[in-house]
Amino acid sequence: MKLLYQTHSPFARKVLVFAHEAGLAGQIEVIHHETSPTLRNDEVFALKPLGKVPVLITGAGEVVFDSRVICTHLDRFHPGSGLFPEDDHDLIASLRLEALADGLSDAGILVRWEAVRRPEALRHRPFLDGQTTKLVEGYDYLEQHISLDDRITVGQIALATSLSWLEFRGLASFRENHPMLSAWYDRFSDRPSMKATTLAGDTHD
Repeated sequence: MKLLYQTHSPFARKVLVFAHEAGLAGQIEVIHHETSPTLRNDEVFALKPLGKVPVLITGAGEVVFDSRVICTHLDRFHPGSGLFPEDDHDLIASLRLEALADGLSDAGILVRWEAVRRPEALRHRPFLDGQTTKLVEGYDYLEQHISLDDRITVGQIALATSLSWLEFRGLASFRENHPMLSAWYDRFSDRPSMKATTLAGDTHD
């Protein structure tokens, strides 16, 4: 399998951490691609009309995207019990956590574009504040309502990689007033899967 990847993408890293946790990383060739709304990558567009990574190419040549679909596909080959719970209640909880984590990444990307990448004269403060509010409200919800001490699931992987990216970019901090979330993140960051997939470099996200 081949994975089109960016080292600084929370969604691409989610897939690679998932592959490590599933025992499949050794079967995947990681191919780095830079993509951006303002920097077209023709190779990525040829495979995915949205022009974004991650994109997985299977051994049979099938193209799989986005990160949620890729993780679902990879879990079929997990040699163990899988990272998607079999119990319906636990599965919904894990998928809900994944959706929240992906939403935090989405909001963080919009914050970064509005605060850093957009020309200063075109920045819109209410939009920036609205996206930042999503981050803070998300942290509060996680601190108050989510149990993170269960078995490793796709939801936990998505959350850890999202929080890592948000901290890497210096966006609204999840550490202030969220001790349980912070302690869980620090424990998860010590996992070999996280250490093998560190973020790198300021590029065009």
